[in-house]
Amino acid sequence: MPPALLGSGRALPPHYADQETLLAAFRKLWGEKHFNLDRLEQLHRAVRVGGRHLALPLAEYDKLTSFAERNQAWTAAAVEVGERALRAALDSAGLRPDQLDLLVFVTVTGIATPSIDARLVNKMGLRADLKRVPIFGLGCVAGAAGLARAADLVRGAPGATCALLAVELCSLTLQQKDISVANIIASGLFGDGAAAVIVGGENRSRAGLPRIAATRSVFYPDTERVMGWDVVDSGFKVVLSSQVPQVVKDNIARDVDAFLADQGLARGDIRHWVCHSGGPKVLEAFESSLELPKDALARTWRSLQEVGNLSSASVLFVLDELLRAEEARQGDVGLLLAMGPGFCSELVLLRW
Repeated sequence: MPPALLGSGRALPPHYADQETLLAAFRKLWGEKHFNLDRLEQLHRAVRVGGRHLALPLAEYDKLTSFAERNQAWTAAAVEVGERALRAALDSAGLRPDQLDLLVFVTVTGIATPSIDARLVNKMGLRADLKRVPIFGLGCVAGAAGLARAADLVRGAPGATCALLAVELCSLTLQQKDISVANIIASGLFGDGAAAVIVGGENRSRAGLPRIAATRSVFYPDTERVMGWDVVDSGFKVVLSSQVPQVVKDNIARDVDAFLADQGLARGDIRHWVCHSGGPKVLEAFESSLELPKDALARTWRSLQEVGNLSSASVLFVLDELLRAEEARQGDVGLLLAMGPGFCSELVLLRW
């Protein structure tokens, strides 16, 4: 039997600001340098985000003047919100922390050695022989890629239980002196949060939750500048090309159809679409390219509006909401997908 989902959880930092409050803060920050403040407001409203949770109180961000200070704040907040997400997933699965055999950790918004997963071992009472796999750099695609890699790991250890933990604190990457269009869009789109999923080997399962029937990775050559970071003296400077929606349109339908065909399926067989909330233009590209039914991405749109794009954690937030809704029935098929830096896509087939 394929690996099974055993539980999921998510966590948000305690600080929240609605989009109007954030926009006012950015107008104040960039007012003297950005002569077209109406354009700033237009870009923020276009991302259709209602508000975001923040790693720190809004007033604290001005005090962070270096990459070192921001990354120190990231490490502390990542441990706190990561622990809450992982505990929520374990509780959902009916497991104790010491019952985990493997832990995959993904992020793209901060760096730490020892990594965040290592810092959680003592804090949560995880086992000393826990196998840890920290992954940095996959960005928005990492939620789907991490789930696929967790499935790969338990296929090789059928009795094992693996957790995937995604922590992204995008607010702590903001470049305050960068008034490029890419940075302004990112300042309106990306939020903070963490999500976790528990995956069990073939001899583990939970009623009402799906198995990971198949996965696929697709890399698009010569697309390195579509999305990512430029690492500069002040930290992570966003690379966010206007080509992203076109890359989706050029590739996703072909890749989804080929993946499904290899499983004896077609798009019409998919009842549950679980997509990363990449932004309005990306979601519209998914909908048009895949010719999705009305409201197929309703959960993704709602997640974007409520918390913003949480990078790797986004697709796991949508998955968690689907699992909690308990709408799926035995025999249903779902497709979880995300795209990100590389540029690349990850596809995960779910069967109930």
